[in-house]
Amino acid sequence: MNGAATATGHDAWYRTEQDGRTWTIRAGGRWVLSGVARFGRALNELEPEAAAGETVIDLSELEALDTVGAVTLIRLRDRLEGEGLRPRFQNARELHAALLKAAEEGARSGTPARKRRPALDMVNQTGRATIEAAEEGRDLLAFFGLVIISFGRLLRHPGRLRITALTTQIERSGLNSIPIVGLLSFLIGVVLAYQGAEQLKRFGAELFVVNLLGVSILREIGILMTAIIIAGRSGAAFTAQIGTMKVSQEIDAMRTLGLDPIDILVIPRIVALMIALPLLGFFADIVGLVGGAVMANLTLGIGFEQFITQFRNAVSINHFWIGLVKAPVFAFVIALVGCYQGLKVGGSAESVGQLTTRSVVEAIFLVIALDAVFSVLFSFLAI
Repeated sequence: MNGAATATGHDAWYRTEQDGRTWTIRAGGRWVLSGVARFGRALNELEPEAAAGETVIDLSELEALDTVGAVTLIRLRDRLEGEGLRPRFQNARELHAALLKAAEEGARSGTPARKRRPALDMVNQTGRATIEAAEEGRDLLAFFGLVIISFGRLLRHPGRLRITALTTQIERSGLNSIPIVGLLSFLIGVVLAYQGAEQLKRFGAELFVVNLLGVSILREIGILMTAIIIAGRSGAAFTAQIGTMKVSQEIDAMRTLGLDPIDILVIPRIVALMIALPLLGFFADIVGLVGGAVMANLTLGIGFEQFITQFRNAVSINHFWIGLVKAPVFAFVIALVGCYQGLKVGGSAESVGQLTTRSVVEAIFLVIALDAVFSVLFSFLAI
C-alpha cells in the first residue's frame, strides 16, 4: 500500500490504495443521500498518486446504496474514464450491482448522444418559429378586438376620450417627429433625383426625373418612409412607456381602481398617431419633392418653375390621395403593436428592452406588408 486517503460522513466512507500499478478506491458504509453529499467535492478532486495501469472501485464493504450513491459512483467512474484511466467496479453485491446498472441506464437515457442533423434542425427551428408567429398573430388579433370594442364605447360616449392625453401624444408623436422626418425625406428626394438623373441622362430624358419623383414620393416612398420612422420612434416609445408602467405595477393599480388601461393608455395613443401620421406624411411629401427639385436643379439644370410646370402636367392628384389614404391604417397598426407589446411586458426591465425591439420589428414588417397589399389592391382596381 503506497498511500491512503479517507473521507467519512454519516457512516459513508472511502479510501484509496496504490499497490504497484493498481489503484484501488474502496467505498464502504452507507452510500445514501445523507452520507455521500458531504464529500462530493473530494471525489471530484480524487487523483491517483502515481501512474495507474489498473483502477478498481471496490464495493465489498458497502453496507447500503441508494440512487444518489449509485449516481455518485457512476459519475466518479465516468470522470476517471475521461482522464484516461480504465476503472471498473469490483466485489459489488447483487442488489448493489443491479442498482448501479439501473442508474447507468437512466443517466444514458436522460442525456442521449445526439447526432447533429443540420437539415432536421433547420426544419425544427422553422416549425417553432412558425408556431410562435401564429400564436403572436392570434394574441395580436385578440388585442385588436379589445381595441375595437373600446372604440365602439368611445363612439357612444365621446366624453371618455381624454383630450389632455390625446394632445400630449399628438405633440410627442407628431410635432416632435418633424425634424427627423423632414431631414430624411429631403435626403431621400435628393437621392432619388440624383440616381434617376444618372439613368435618364443616357436616353436624353432628364426632364422625366420630375415624373419619377412625383409618382414615387407621393404614392409610395413618402408615406412608407414616414411610417417606418414613426414605427422606430413612436412605436418603440409606446412599448417602453407602457412596459415601464407595467413593471412598476401602475397598470395593476389602474385595474384595482376600476380603470380600463385600454381606454386610458391605448386609445389616446392610437387616435393621436392616426391624426399625426397623415400630417407627417403630407410634410414628408413636400420636403421630399423640395429635395428632389434642388438636386434636379443642381445636376440637370432644371429650374424650379420648370420643375413645377412638369410636375403639374405629369403627376395626378390621385397619387397624393393614394399615398395619404394609407397613413391612418399604418398609424393604427404601429400604435396597436406598440401598445400590445407594452402590455405584454413581464416583471423585469430586461423584458421592456426585448419587447420594445420586437415591437419595432413587428410594426415595420406589418407596415411593409400592408403597403404591398395596398399596391396590389390599387393595381387590381386600376387606380
